[in-house]
Amino acid sequence: MHGLVNRAIERFVRDTYGRDVWIGTIHKLDLGFTEFEAMMTYEPRITEQVLTVVGNRLARGRDDLLEDIGTYLVSHPATEALRRLLRFGGVDYVDFLHSLDDLPERARLAVADLGLPGLELQDRGGGLYHLHVGLPEGHDLRLGPVVVGILRAMADDYGALALVEHQGDGADHEIIAVRLLEEGFAHGRAFALGVGGSAA
Repeated sequence: MHGLVNRAIERFVRDTYGRDVWIGTIHKLDLGFTEFEAMMTYEPRITEQVLTVVGNRLARGRDDLLEDIGTYLVSHPATEALRRLLRFGGVDYVDFLHSLDDLPERARLAVADLGLPGLELQDRGGGLYHLHVGLPEGHDLRLGPVVVGILRAMADDYGALALVEHQGDGADHEIIAVRLLEEGFAHGRAFALGVGGSAA
């Protein structure tokens, strides 16, 4: 598992619940270290173990924990770079949804061996979209709940009103349903294309 995934779990716990909670939790695994290196690769079992002990410590089920991490990745000030990457996908939420097919390739431009799951958006009409989330390369950890958290947080970011639900697993992918109820439901968060650019 790429270190960025484990690092995201670590940062979520540290930024949301505090460093002491993270240190106390990770010590239970006796890994010999307490911090993950973003550019290293770890065995998938380590990620599974970390998610289990963190979920137990926070009294969160696996899917709820992963969804919380997805929300954190978009909404926390420490992860502004990822939010900016996602916002470059379009000027509104619909544009953003249609840009998801290309997201894994865009991510590989920055981190060649990241191995994000494939994404395929299907426009069902009437504001209903189905997003197929493939299995990441090299392991069986299903990241659909993380994507649910990201999609819900990005709807808020754009000011859109959307219902996002995990619809279940297929043989090689997960299905997430997005029903867009109102594009301009609220004022979205300010976003500028670059330094000195105008906020949108």
